[in-house]
Amino acid sequence: MKNYYEEVKPLEGFDWDNFESASLSTPEEKVATEKAYEATFGAVKDKEIVTGKVVSISKREVVINVGFKSEGVVSVAEFRYNPDLKVGDEVEVFVENQEDRNGQLVLSHKKACAARSWERVNKALENDEIVKGYIMSRTRGGMIVEIFGIESFLPGSQIDVKPIRDFDVFVGKTMEFKIVKVNQEFRNVVVSHKALIEEELEQQKKEIISKLEKGQVLEGVVKNITSYGAFIDLGGVDGLIHITDLSWGRVNNPEEVVKLDEKINVVILDFDDEKKRIALGLKQLTAHPWDSIDPDLKVGDKVKGRVVVMADYGAFVEVTPGVEGLIHVSEMSWTQHLRSAQDFLKVGDEVEAQILTLDREERKMSLGLKQLTPDPWADIEVRFPVGSQHSAKVRNFTNFGVFVEFEDGVDGLIHISDLSWTKKIKHPSEFTQVGAPIEVVVLEIDKENRRLSLGHKQLEENPWDVFETIFTVGSVHEGTIIEMMEKGAVVSLPYGVEGFATPKHLVKEDGTQAQLEEKIQFKVIEFNKDAKRIILSHSRIFEDEQKAKRQEATNEQRRQRRADAANTAAFTSASAEKSTLGDLEELAALKEKLMGDQSAE
Repeated sequence: MKNYYEEVKPLEGFDWDNFESASLSTPEEKVATEKAYEATFGAVKDKEIVTGKVVSISKREVVINVGFKSEGVVSVAEFRYNPDLKVGDEVEVFVENQEDRNGQLVLSHKKACAARSWERVNKALENDEIVKGYIMSRTRGGMIVEIFGIESFLPGSQIDVKPIRDFDVFVGKTMEFKIVKVNQEFRNVVVSHKALIEEELEQQKKEIISKLEKGQVLEGVVKNITSYGAFIDLGGVDGLIHITDLSWGRVNNPEEVVKLDEKINVVILDFDDEKKRIALGLKQLTAHPWDSIDPDLKVGDKVKGRVVVMADYGAFVEVTPGVEGLIHVSEMSWTQHLRSAQDFLKVGDEVEAQILTLDREERKMSLGLKQLTPDPWADIEVRFPVGSQHSAKVRNFTNFGVFVEFEDGVDGLIHISDLSWTKKIKHPSEFTQVGAPIEVVVLEIDKENRRLSLGHKQLEENPWDVFETIFTVGSVHEGTIIEMMEKGAVVSLPYGVEGFATPKHLVKEDGTQAQLEEKIQFKVIEFNKDAKRIILSHSRIFEDEQKAKRQEATNEQRRQRRADAANTAAFTSASAEKSTLGDLEELAALKEKLMGDQSAE
């Protein structure tokens, strides 16, 4: 059987495409036709950058005509840095694929920008151009901004001239920037929006500064408040109102006078040669309080005020806002003791004082508190006459005496020599203590210098009048050594009196030295009533006894010699007539003996 299918063969060179389209063109004609058709479009190659025109814009896509047989589509997100994009604008795009599986030309504006980005970034940096960028997100220390398709860094400090509290409000915004730094090696770009603001402010500042004059009054806004003053924005240039120029009165905190963002009028006080530092004033817009105080106010008048400042040396009292007087600590009380002003007053106290001095030209006033109370020294001789006895309080000590106080402003001195008749006091603390009461007698009044000389021992009779009859020179008394010193010892004697013995007078009969707390006999060798001094000696007791014994022996020898001489004279007289040669020899021998005895003495 014959296979018909194997015998049927297609015609060689038959063009089925033309057959289906009923075209009679030959393949050569078709190629020529296609070439002619393609020639009507621009040449587009994959992976190259071309310029196209925006045909339409939707919420998702931007259709761009690059002169190719089909139009390309780009995601609208790639143009978020340019929200003003409109139909007809020319943009650069990167040809990713001439025809995808849907026959669509695939373009990318982002890649085209990236390919040109570094060239454009460097050019913008070099020419100091202003560029637009899209803030993509927050990052540590700032924001990420897309510039020409490149992710660049916007430091937080470069967003605005004012401190930024909330960075998130900037995310998703398109803003103008200046490229301030490019790192070619690491492909890092740093941008700034603050630089644009500063440039604008600098222009405004130059314009404002050129018109500044001292004494000029301007309106400003309180920009910042510090502990030392307030910064005022004068419309692009800042000035400072120092805390002392906010008010004529005392200001502890600038917020007491001005508030943040408040509009106020200020006067220009001064500025430097370049007008970079501008000193402003607020109080100068009103008259000085000293110019409006009562013209009849004079020294001696009483005024009321409030304590505004305290110092160790005094208190400043505000009589009226901006008018202050100083109450020196010496004018707060009649007391003579050195004290701090804080012992009398504190900030906020309402006081009444008397004007002591008033200088309107210098704008100074001194006040006094104590002048409103009687001067305790005005009638001191009446209240504290010489010889009167009083009770006082010990205030403090010195090496030479005790200061005591009777009342506020009246005190006196008890000299150390007037504390006791009998005790040798080296320091007043041995006798009394601070704060203790003490009875005194007024010895002398110095009203001019406000001094009272006082005595304590004068409350009793002078016992030295009696001691003079008891401790006579040569008298012997029992005493106890109560203190040893290099120069001698202090000896306690009867009746509470003390004497002094030098080291050589402390030697005992056996040659040893008397010791502390030892009780022995002492002889008075000197008594001085005026100096209240008694000089004693222990050794003088046995020395005088030995001397007396020696003297007695000497006296006995003398008496014996006188008796012997008398006997010899009597014998010679009786035998004068009966003298013989032998008698004369005996007499000569007797004379020689007497001569020997005298030379022995």
